[in-house]
Amino acid sequence: MKTDFLGKTLSGPFTVPSGIVTTATSIIQYVFDHMPQVGVITTKSVGPEVRAGNREPVYSQYAPGCFVNAVGLTNPGARAAAEAMAKLRIPEDRFLLVSIFGGSVEEFVEVAKIMAPVADGLELNLSCPHAKGYGMAMGQDPELVREVTAAVKAVVDIPVIPKLTPNTQNISEIALAAVAGGADGICAINTVGPGYTSSHGQPVLSNGAGGMSGKGVLPIALKCVREIAAVTDLPIIGCGGVSSAADVREFINAGSTIIGVGSALTGMTTDDMESYFNQLESDICFDSNKAEAHIRYDIDMDFEPVVLVENKRICEDICVLTFDRKINIQAGEFVFLWVPGVGEKPFSALSDDPFQLAVIDVGIFTHALMDLEVGTEVYVRGPHGIPASPPEDAKIMAVAGGTGLAAVYQLARDFGNAEVFTGARTAERLYYLEECKKIADVHVATDDGSEGFKGFVTELLRSRLEEMTQAELDNLVFYNCGPSPMVHAAAAVQREFCRDDQIFSAIDYLTKCGVGICGACASPDGKRICVDGPFMQGTPERPSAQ
Repeated sequence: MKTDFLGKTLSGPFTVPSGIVTTATSIIQYVFDHMPQVGVITTKSVGPEVRAGNREPVYSQYAPGCFVNAVGLTNPGARAAAEAMAKLRIPEDRFLLVSIFGGSVEEFVEVAKIMAPVADGLELNLSCPHAKGYGMAMGQDPELVREVTAAVKAVVDIPVIPKLTPNTQNISEIALAAVAGGADGICAINTVGPGYTSSHGQPVLSNGAGGMSGKGVLPIALKCVREIAAVTDLPIIGCGGVSSAADVREFINAGSTIIGVGSALTGMTTDDMESYFNQLESDICFDSNKAEAHIRYDIDMDFEPVVLVENKRICEDICVLTFDRKINIQAGEFVFLWVPGVGEKPFSALSDDPFQLAVIDVGIFTHALMDLEVGTEVYVRGPHGIPASPPEDAKIMAVAGGTGLAAVYQLARDFGNAEVFTGARTAERLYYLEECKKIADVHVATDDGSEGFKGFVTELLRSRLEEMTQAELDNLVFYNCGPSPMVHAAAAVQREFCRDDQIFSAIDYLTKCGVGICGACASPDGKRICVDGPFMQGTPERPSAQ
């Protein structure tokens, strides 16, 4: 599916719109290396300075295939982003489109100068509907669109593509202003709105409202592309609501050269994405329409209420929360706990029946949970992630530190034939030991020797592995969960005795959406922990630069 676009012959006609999936350099590189149908890689929008964005929840589903989001232009700042992107290996038949934003003409120019040396083209985010003072606030003014476009064109020697908002009465007028400013192409559309979702009487998004995307915006996107194509011959990147080959054909007929596929990727694993784009290519080539069967319209992002019945303080910064009911979760999966007005975070369930969580006070959200009052109603969504599936008859060696015990207790309980290694700084920080001893052989290590082995849990693990025969070692499967240093140390010991394919590790990465869209949980190999994990074969390193 060779496609000519702004001086390059590309391997495919698709892109993933800015802010979706390809938000970290490791994911971008993976798509470059494995998904030739995606000829244009569009990055997450980059601004002049570090921007934390909005607190979770940042992504909400209001109907199957229909979403609102308010991530809030999270980015590491232009200089850090340029340094990370400079390391990308860009194939000759691909196009790296770096999305940029600013709060003024001067900021756009500043970011453009920094990012242009690592980009094939610049997308100007003049359309984000949920970041005050940015995006749509500028993109609804034709003269400002012309001025920003012209100012950026004056300082770079690569193509410049303004991304337009549908939230205007006359998008043709905005497109003509971009053309007058010297645009080399047009991208349309960004999300519609802002829109609002609620659950149990509370706004879901921490921002209150967000941009609408997915199947519901398809008619608006097609209308906008047609109106733009009627007034300019510039190449158009058309996006908004694409899920099927039939949608792709409609965008091509409307005037699009490149077609963006975004929200349709919700819930897809990395392997699922590869299969989807392969099928989409086949559909276009052979006039079929099978790719939409890959879309996860079954994704459940609804919230279910649970009521706190016990808040047991283990020590100053650890507690175990017990709720009033059972939840449906398999070993290895995770859920989000939502406290309206405070936020949401992902947790492995310490127990499914009754639903229990182990909490360590490490930030604003977990600090609030430490003093959560009995009787408080909070909300759960999920489960998310891939359930653990150890080989039949394998012996499980579960290694946990901190709240990592929550990720491995149910695994040991449900599959049996397990040994649990758990460590802590002191005995007072240990929890759930009696429950663990009922379902597995338990090995305890404390740094100060106040309980069990004095030293690190990895030393205890090595001693146990040294006792085993080669046949016993070959039958092991390891599940590691806890702080990054502990997990890496455990895996290093395990590799002394066993193969890497026997080792599965889960590290507490930053996870925002939980359904693979925001890319915040990117691992160095380009996988996303929330949909490809949380237990990953081998040992993931630190998350890639965003």
